[in-house]
Amino acid sequence: MRITKIIAIAIPVLALASCATITRGTKTDFTVQTTPGGAAVSTTNGFSCAATPCSFKMPRKSQFSVTITKPGYKTYTGNVINKISGAGGAGMAGNVIVGGIIGVGVDASSGAMLDLVPNPLIVTLEAEDPAASADKPYS
Repeated sequence: MRITKIIAIAIPVLALASCATITRGTKTDFTVQTTPGGAAVSTTNGFSCAATPCSFKMPRKSQFSVTITKPGYKTYTGNVINKISGAGGAGMAGNVIVGGIIGVGVDASSGAMLDLVPNPLIVTLEAEDPAASADKPYS
């Protein structure tokens, strides 16, 4: 009888361990939007697309730089970081309250409690200076 009670308590505790990993996953959609559209995007962690808008399935614990290029526009480079999200923090709190110390470790190491910031990355591209090219003498 005592073993049955232990098993009855242990199963829900183990099932709830790593709540954020289960409910949010270790990856998230990262979206890049530009004005004007149709810009090429590359990231320092190996993702790229030929034309915006585009999305990538990124690990939540990623931190990377994004480079956006389009002919006639200045190159944009920015950084994306990760931060503990409200939902990830709630999942972590659930682990602590239920006693899932294993879940705390899993969520912390997997990045499930994190969100990428900014996401979506919305960039207005700046046109190259047409006056600079107009000042050059023709040969």
